[in-house]
Amino acid sequence: MSPISTEEVARLVGIGRNTLERWIREGKVTPKTVRVGKKNYRLWTEREIEKLRHVKEKNYRKGRGRKKKLKK
Repeated sequence: MSPISTEEVARLVGIGRNTLERWIREGKVTPKTVRVGKKNYRLWTEREIEKLRHVKEKNYRKGRGRKKKLKK
């Protein structure tokens, strides 16, 4: 599998890059990172992409990009 950027992974899963970045900060998904020089790169495996799809299912309504409403 060739390297996939974080933006491409977000597009594959059907979420925005900012949402993906937030989920990474919150620890919902944790891709491996590699430091090359002064830059960090994320390594997205098939397993991480599949986990990301599950996180999306838990947070979004089926068939739509909107968040699930919280039950009161």
